[in-house]
Amino acid sequence: MTQGIDTATTDAYLRRLGAERPARPTPDALRELHLRHLRTVPFENLSVHLGEEIVLEEKRLLDKVVAAGRGGICYELSGAFGALLTALGYGVTLLAARVYGDGGRLGIPYDHLALRVRTEDGGDWLADVGFGSHFHLPLAFGERAEQRDPAGVFRVAEAGADAAGVRGGHGAADAADLDVLRDGRPVYRLETRPRVLADFTAGAWWHSTSPRSHFTRSLVCSRLTEDGGRITLSGRRLTLTAPDGTRQERGTGSDTEVLEIYRDEFGIALDTVPTVRGGGTDG
Repeated sequence: MTQGIDTATTDAYLRRLGAERPARPTPDALRELHLRHLRTVPFENLSVHLGEEIVLEEKRLLDKVVAAGRGGICYELSGAFGALLTALGYGVTLLAARVYGDGGRLGIPYDHLALRVRTEDGGDWLADVGFGSHFHLPLAFGERAEQRDPAGVFRVAEAGADAAGVRGGHGAADAADLDVLRDGRPVYRLETRPRVLADFTAGAWWHSTSPRSHFTRSLVCSRLTEDGGRITLSGRRLTLTAPDGTRQERGTGSDTEVLEIYRDEFGIALDTVPTVRGGGTDG
C-alpha cells in the first residue's frame, strides 16, 4: 500500500507521537501508537477552508502530518498512519467504508478510510485514527462479540446483522461487508477488499467541495485528551468533553486567542484564523 518512508521521516513521526520505535510489530505496540496518534494528531478539516488542496499521495500526507505538524480528515490521518505502521513492520491494508447518516442511510462510496493491520503474531486489527470520536484502541478484526473500549462497547458484525447477530435491515450488503457498531448503533459499513490511496480521491474531493458535505459547512479541530475526554474547537467555540460525556463550552474572543488555541492545544501554527467558505457556520 506504500512506497515506503525513510528512517528520518519515521523517526520524526514517532517523535510527534511521543513514542519510541517499537522493537517488533506487536499488538501492544499498535495499541500504544493508536492511542498516542489520537491524542497528538488532531482530526481537522482546516484545509477545506484555507484553500489547501487535499492530495492523497503518501509524501504529501507525511509532509502535512509530520513536517507541517498538522492533522487532517480520515483519508489523510489513516493514510499517514498506515504508512508509519508499514515502515514499522506491520501488514497494512486500506479499507473503504460508508458512514451511517440520518435514518440509517449510508454515505457515498469511499466515504471513509480505515485500516486492517496485521501484527507479528498473525492477528488482524481494525485501526482508525481518522473518525474523530471513536474507539481509542484497535478492535480485533475477526471478533464478532462485543469489545469494550474506553469510548464504549464496540462490535464488528456481518453487515446488516442486528444486535443478536441476525442479518437483515440497514439496506443491501455485500457478503464480505462488515458493520462497525458503537453501543449497539451502526457507525459505518466496512468493505473488506483491499484498496489503495488513489481509490479515495473522489471521496476526498466530494467531502472537500460538495455543499452537502458537513466538512464544507463547518470548521472542526478535535483530539483525544490524556484523560480520555476530548477537546474540540468548532470555529470559535471551544468544547471540553469529559470521559463521562459531560461537556463545557465557551466562545472565544479575538483572533489572537483562536490562533493560540490552535497552537497550544493542537500543535497547529496558523497565520490567519480559518473561516467557513461557502456560507456555513464557524461556530
